[in-house]
Amino acid sequence: MKRKRILPILFLTASLLLGGCSSQSKMKDGFYTAEMSDYSFGWKEYVCIMVKNNKIVSVEFNAKNPSGYIKAWDNNYMGNMLPASGTYPNEYTRYYASELIEQQANIKVDTLTGATSSGNNFAKLSKAVVNQAKKGDSQTVIVKSETKEE
Repeated sequence: MKRKRILPILFLTASLLLGGCSSQSKMKDGFYTAEMSDYSFGWKEYVCIMVKNNKIVSVEFNAKNPSGYIKAWDNNYMGNMLPASGTYPNEYTRYYASELIEQQANIKVDTLTGATSSGNNFAKLSKAVVNQAKKGDSQTVIVKSETKEE
């Protein structure tokens, strides 16, 4: 008789524990932003995501200068970078953003040649912003830059 009472209690306890664990890993609806702590070559990279129903539905990855101008809009920068690197900000930022939408919270960044530094920053920013989404914390999270610009 005692055994019959213990089994349902154990089952209920296990269900509650497992249910609690899975709910912590879910992303909460909202907008979340992560940005690098410092400027690099005049630009500070950031990632902003929109989460709906535990799914990343929109991603913006870019960089801004101190005045707020967006790197992907800088045609002169593109004209100089493309011949030297084979890529440019408007191309690689969209590529990295699409990778995050495709892979969701399990992002494994395959960096593009010519945009390795941005790819590495994107990986750090993505991890930080997904963690914010799991917490439901919409404050911008600052990610430590490798090197600080003087």
